[in-house]
Amino acid sequence: MPRGDKSKYTDKQERKAEHIEEGYRKRGVSKKEAEARAWATVNKDDGGGKKPGGSGRGKKTGNPAAHKGGRLGGKAAAERPAAARSASAKKAAATRKRNAAKRAA
Repeated sequence: MPRGDKSKYTDKQERKAEHIEEGYRKRGVSKKEAEARAWATVNKDDGGGKKPGGSGRGKKTGNPAAHKGGRLGGKAAAERPAAARSASAKKAAATRKRNAAKRAA
């Protein structure tokens, strides 16, 4: 089986890859890169093709990539001092207020 051959992937895995690829394309990633990332994600989730002869056959799907979102968010902000976070919040509030005034005028 040549590299890049998708014959050992199930229909569900192919649909999954297409859906992931669409998401990357919407975010401005090139077609080639989006496809590569999509298949990498499917491989990460499933460990390869699930049809006989594929490396993922017989292994449980844990869907690790599907559960990753949100887990990493906020870590950088939490490590900053409270004074710095407060200053950022005040600056953001002032900007929102200024922009609202511009829109109203």
